[in-house]
Amino acid sequence: MNTAFLSETVLFKGMSENEISSALDALRAKEKTFKKGDSVMLSGKTTPYMGLVTLGCVTIEVNDIWGNRSILSRAEKGEFFAETYALLENEPMLVDVIATKDSNILLLRIGSLKNLLANQSSWSVKLISNILMISSQKNLLLASRSYHTSQKGIRGRVMAYLNTVSLKNGSREFNIPFDRQQLADYLNVERTALSKELAKMQKDGLISFRKNHFSIMT
Repeated sequence: MNTAFLSETVLFKGMSENEISSALDALRAKEKTFKKGDSVMLSGKTTPYMGLVTLGCVTIEVNDIWGNRSILSRAEKGEFFAETYALLENEPMLVDVIATKDSNILLLRIGSLKNLLANQSSWSVKLISNILMISSQKNLLLASRSYHTSQKGIRGRVMAYLNTVSLKNGSREFNIPFDRQQLADYLNVERTALSKELAKMQKDGLISFRKNHFSIMT
Protein backbone atom coordinates (compact mmCIF):
# COMPACT_ATOMS: atom_id res chain seq x y z
CA MET A 1 0.00 0.00 0.00
CA ASN A 2 1.24 3.48 -0.89
CA THR A 3 1.80 5.00 2.55
CA ALA A 4 2.96 8.29 0.98
CA PHE A 5 -0.46 8.67 -0.65
CA LEU A 6 -2.28 7.66 2.54
CA SER A 7 -0.34 10.20 4.61
CA GLU A 8 -1.85 12.96 2.45
CA THR A 9 -5.42 11.89 3.26
CA VAL A 10 -7.41 13.27 6.18
CA LEU A 11 -7.75 9.91 7.94
CA PHE A 12 -4.00 9.28 8.19
CA LYS A 13 -2.95 12.90 8.66
CA GLY A 14 -0.11 13.30 11.16
CA MET A 15 0.82 9.61 11.17
CA SER A 16 4.30 8.29 10.51
CA GLU A 17 4.90 5.55 7.97
CA ASN A 18 5.17 2.99 10.79
CA GLU A 19 1.92 4.22 12.34
CA ILE A 20 0.12 3.95 9.02
CA SER A 21 1.41 0.42 8.50
CA SER A 22 0.31 -0.57 12.02
CA ALA A 23 -3.11 0.99 11.45
CA LEU A 24 -3.57 -0.85 8.14
CA ASP A 25 -2.75 -4.16 9.81
CA ALA A 26 -5.05 -3.52 12.77
CA LEU A 27 -7.90 -2.30 10.54
CA ARG A 28 -7.58 -5.35 8.25
CA ALA A 29 -7.21 -3.08 5.22
CA LYS A 30 -8.07 -4.59 1.86
CA GLU A 31 -8.34 -2.96 -1.55
CA LYS A 32 -11.13 -3.93 -3.95
CA THR A 33 -11.84 -3.00 -7.56
CA PHE A 34 -15.25 -1.92 -8.83
CA LYS A 35 -16.50 -1.27 -12.35
CA LYS A 36 -18.51 1.81 -13.26
CA GLY A 37 -22.07 1.30 -12.01
CA ASP A 38 -21.14 -1.35 -9.44
CA SER A 39 -22.59 -1.15 -5.93
CA VAL A 40 -19.84 -0.67 -3.36
CA MET A 41 -22.21 -0.69 -0.37
CA LEU A 42 -25.98 -1.19 -0.26
CA SER A 43 -28.75 0.35 1.82
CA GLY A 44 -30.37 -1.98 4.32
CA LYS A 45 -27.05 -3.70 5.01
CA THR A 46 -24.69 -3.12 7.91
CA THR A 47 -20.98 -2.61 7.36
CA PRO A 48 -17.94 -2.68 9.65
CA TYR A 49 -15.92 -0.95 6.92
CA MET A 50 -15.35 2.62 5.92
CA GLY A 51 -14.05 3.22 2.43
CA LEU A 52 -11.23 5.30 0.96
CA VAL A 53 -11.27 5.98 -2.77
CA THR A 54 -7.78 5.32 -4.10
CA LEU A 55 -8.85 5.55 -7.75
CA GLY A 56 -12.03 6.72 -9.45
CA CYS A 57 -15.13 8.13 -7.78
CA VAL A 58 -18.29 7.04 -5.97
CA THR A 59 -21.61 8.72 -5.23
CA ILE A 60 -23.51 8.42 -1.97
CA GLU A 61 -27.16 8.27 -2.92
CA VAL A 62 -30.66 7.33 -1.83
CA ASN A 63 -32.55 4.96 -4.15
CA ASP A 64 -36.07 4.35 -2.93
CA ILE A 65 -38.34 1.41 -3.70
CA TRP A 66 -40.21 3.50 -6.30
CA GLY A 67 -37.08 4.00 -8.38
CA ASN A 68 -36.34 7.60 -7.35
CA ARG A 69 -32.72 8.63 -6.87
CA SER A 70 -31.25 11.49 -4.84
CA ILE A 71 -27.49 12.09 -4.75
CA LEU A 72 -26.34 13.28 -1.34
CA SER A 73 -22.63 13.61 -2.03
CA ARG A 74 -19.68 12.05 -3.81
CA ALA A 75 -16.22 10.86 -2.84
CA GLU A 76 -13.26 11.19 -5.19
CA LYS A 77 -9.67 9.98 -4.93
CA GLY A 78 -8.38 10.49 -1.40
CA GLU A 79 -11.84 10.91 0.12
CA PHE A 80 -13.77 8.68 2.51
CA PHE A 81 -17.29 7.35 3.00
CA ALA A 82 -19.39 5.22 5.39
CA GLU A 83 -17.28 6.07 8.45
CA THR A 84 -20.39 6.73 10.58
CA TYR A 85 -22.00 3.41 9.71
CA ALA A 86 -18.73 1.58 10.38
CA LEU A 87 -18.55 3.09 13.87
CA LEU A 88 -22.24 2.47 14.69
CA GLU A 89 -22.40 -1.29 14.93
CA ASN A 90 -25.56 -2.97 13.62
CA GLU A 91 -26.91 0.26 12.09
CA PRO A 92 -28.36 -0.49 8.63
CA MET A 93 -27.21 1.86 5.91
CA LEU A 94 -29.82 4.26 4.54
CA VAL A 95 -27.76 5.02 1.44
CA ASP A 96 -26.14 3.23 -1.48
CA VAL A 97 -22.54 3.80 -2.50
CA ILE A 98 -22.17 3.47 -6.28
CA ALA A 99 -19.00 3.60 -8.40
CA THR A 100 -19.44 6.30 -11.06
CA LYS A 101 -16.12 5.33 -12.68
CA ASP A 102 -13.93 2.25 -12.60
CA SER A 103 -12.68 2.57 -9.03
CA ASN A 104 -10.35 1.10 -6.44
CA ILE A 105 -11.57 1.26 -2.85
CA LEU A 106 -9.51 0.65 0.28
CA LEU A 107 -11.81 -0.87 2.91
CA LEU A 108 -10.88 -0.31 6.55
CA ARG A 109 -12.55 -2.29 9.32
CA ILE A 110 -12.63 0.39 11.99
CA GLY A 111 -15.17 -1.34 14.25
CA SER A 112 -16.88 0.46 17.11
CA LEU A 113 -15.78 3.74 18.66
CA LYS A 114 -15.54 1.91 21.99
CA ASN A 115 -12.92 -0.44 20.59
CA LEU A 116 -10.94 2.40 19.08
CA LEU A 117 -10.95 4.28 22.38
CA ALA A 118 -9.73 1.16 24.17
CA ASN A 119 -6.75 0.95 21.84
CA GLN A 120 -4.10 3.21 23.31
CA SER A 121 -1.65 3.06 20.42
CA SER A 122 -0.48 6.35 18.93
CA TRP A 123 -2.16 5.68 15.57
CA SER A 124 -5.52 4.99 17.24
CA VAL A 125 -5.56 8.35 19.03
CA LYS A 126 -4.74 10.16 15.78
CA LEU A 127 -7.31 8.12 13.87
CA ILE A 128 -10.14 9.13 16.22
CA SER A 129 -9.20 12.81 15.89
CA ASN A 130 -9.07 12.52 12.10
CA ILE A 131 -12.44 10.71 11.92
CA LEU A 132 -13.96 13.60 13.86
CA MET A 133 -12.56 15.97 11.24
CA ILE A 134 -14.01 13.85 8.41
CA SER A 135 -17.42 13.76 10.10
CA SER A 136 -17.38 17.53 10.54
CA GLN A 137 -16.62 18.01 6.85
CA LYS A 138 -19.43 15.62 5.90
CA ASN A 139 -21.86 17.58 8.09
CA LEU A 140 -20.97 20.74 6.19
CA LEU A 141 -21.57 18.99 2.86
CA LEU A 142 -24.98 17.74 3.93
CA ALA A 143 -25.89 21.15 5.31
CA SER A 144 -24.93 22.69 1.96
CA ARG A 145 -27.14 20.26 0.07
CA SER A 146 -30.05 21.01 2.39
CA TYR A 147 -29.57 24.69 1.63
CA HIS A 148 -29.38 24.10 -2.11
CA THR A 149 -32.53 21.96 -2.26
CA SER A 150 -34.53 24.26 0.04
CA GLN A 151 -34.51 27.09 -2.51
CA LYS A 152 -37.70 27.90 -4.39
CA GLY A 153 -37.77 26.72 -7.99
CA ILE A 154 -35.09 25.12 -10.14
CA ARG A 155 -33.37 28.43 -10.85
CA GLY A 156 -33.02 29.14 -7.15
CA ARG A 157 -31.49 25.72 -6.52
CA VAL A 158 -29.07 26.05 -9.44
CA MET A 159 -27.98 29.54 -8.36
CA ALA A 160 -27.46 28.44 -4.75
CA TYR A 161 -25.39 25.44 -5.85
CA LEU A 162 -23.26 27.35 -8.36
CA ASN A 163 -22.65 30.11 -5.82
CA THR A 164 -21.31 27.53 -3.35
CA VAL A 165 -19.00 25.96 -5.95
CA SER A 166 -17.80 29.42 -6.98
CA LEU A 167 -16.96 30.36 -3.39
CA LYS A 168 -15.10 27.09 -2.81
CA ASN A 169 -13.06 27.57 -5.99
CA GLY A 170 -12.46 31.27 -5.42
CA SER A 171 -13.49 31.95 -9.00
CA ARG A 172 -16.60 32.63 -11.05
CA GLU A 173 -15.40 30.09 -13.63
CA PHE A 174 -15.16 26.45 -12.61
CA ASN A 175 -16.02 22.82 -13.32
CA ILE A 176 -18.74 21.06 -11.37
CA PRO A 177 -18.29 17.37 -10.43
CA PHE A 178 -21.68 16.25 -11.78
CA ASP A 179 -23.04 15.42 -15.21
CA ARG A 180 -26.59 16.63 -16.00
CA GLN A 181 -28.39 13.61 -14.58
CA GLN A 182 -26.28 13.64 -11.44
CA LEU A 183 -26.84 17.36 -10.97
CA ALA A 184 -30.58 16.84 -11.37
CA ASP A 185 -30.50 14.04 -8.81
CA TYR A 186 -28.43 16.17 -6.43
CA LEU A 187 -30.80 19.15 -6.70
CA ASN A 188 -33.82 16.83 -6.60
CA VAL A 189 -35.31 18.04 -9.89
CA GLU A 190 -36.17 16.49 -13.26
CA ARG A 191 -33.31 16.38 -15.75
CA THR A 192 -35.36 17.79 -18.64
CA ALA A 193 -36.61 20.68 -16.51
CA LEU A 194 -33.08 21.35 -15.30
CA SER A 195 -31.69 21.47 -18.84
CA LYS A 196 -34.43 23.90 -19.91
CA GLU A 197 -33.76 26.16 -16.93
CA LEU A 198 -30.01 26.18 -17.54
CA ALA A 199 -30.66 27.22 -21.14
CA LYS A 200 -32.95 30.03 -19.94
CA MET A 201 -30.35 31.21 -17.41
CA GLN A 202 -27.72 31.31 -20.15
CA LYS A 203 -30.09 33.24 -22.43
CA ASP A 204 -30.80 35.69 -19.59
CA GLY A 205 -27.07 36.31 -19.19
CA LEU A 206 -26.80 34.83 -15.71
CA ILE A 207 -24.44 31.99 -16.58
CA SER A 208 -22.44 30.51 -19.41
CA PHE A 209 -21.73 26.80 -19.60
CA ARG A 210 -20.50 23.95 -21.73
CA LYS A 211 -21.02 20.47 -20.32
CA ASN A 212 -19.77 20.67 -16.72
CA HIS A 213 -17.78 23.91 -17.16
CA PHE A 214 -19.66 26.94 -15.83
CA SER A 215 -19.09 30.68 -15.63
CA ILE A 216 -21.17 33.01 -13.49
CA MET A 217 -21.70 36.22 -15.44
CA THR A 218 -21.50 39.64 -13.78
